[in-house]
Amino acid sequence: MPKPKNKGLGRGLEAIFSDNALPETEHRGDPASPHAVPLSEIDVNADQPRKSFPAASLGELADSIARDGLLQPVLVRRTPADRYEIIAGERRFRAAKLAGLTEIPVIVLDADDATAARVALVENLQREDLNPLEEAAAYEALMDRYGLTQEQVAEQVGKSRSAVANALRLLELPEGVRTLLLSGFLTAGHARTLLGLKDKSAIVPTALQCVEKEMTVRALEETVQRMNRKKPDKPKAEKPEADYIRSIEGRFTGRTGRRCKIVNTSRSRSIQFEFRDNSDLEAICKLLCGDDFFDEF
Repeated sequence: MPKPKNKGLGRGLEAIFSDNALPETEHRGDPASPHAVPLSEIDVNADQPRKSFPAASLGELADSIARDGLLQPVLVRRTPADRYEIIAGERRFRAAKLAGLTEIPVIVLDADDATAARVALVENLQREDLNPLEEAAAYEALMDRYGLTQEQVAEQVGKSRSAVANALRLLELPEGVRTLLLSGFLTAGHARTLLGLKDKSAIVPTALQCVEKEMTVRALEETVQRMNRKKPDKPKAEKPEADYIRSIEGRFTGRTGRRCKIVNTSRSRSIQFEFRDNSDLEAICKLLCGDDFFDEF
């Protein structure tokens, strides 16, 4: 399914942040002209919305930079310590280091903390670099730190208020379901549907069922609607051992993002793990036996 176009983000940073223009640059003569700055003088921003930088894609970008150079400048601002702090472009900065560059082109913006935070968020949204939880956390940070309402955040980033509200709801997910979302077993659509369950204690087991049965969002919506209509059953007494086994399955799946099934009968006792490919199998082996498991191969 093609991704819907977002007209707000399509306007670019300049149109989003003010009625006039972006924060002024230090180089008034040609604001769009970057200049080179040593990597050693640039610091990353601890409040960067994006927290995940996969090694594989970072390596690919580093190869591209080594071959063709850094084609797009990094946005930075001056700090009181007379250094530069990244506003947008940390991934390019990291890849440039990997590529062996000693300096990179930057554009220096005159931006306060609030403006820098908004620029960083919108730049990541335009590039679709944030996972759903990083996006939600960034919206929450703008609201908490700078006293913005959902409507104001939506206006700043060029999205609808309902889109911001739906993103923020993901922060209500239990930790195990967040892990399933980040690992790709669930989409943001699945996650929002799970939050519609009236019985919040049913969210985790329903999420695991969704993964097990590979439900579409539509199928999950029907399941949630059916569960919400159903009258609560009188709790059945369960064997403590069975409850313990199911708890371990859920915790392992939630913690690692990999489905686990424990068979515990009078005839058989085993633990089964699902893996997508050889790389995933190796990750499970290292998880169970340590990083040195493959040293002897």
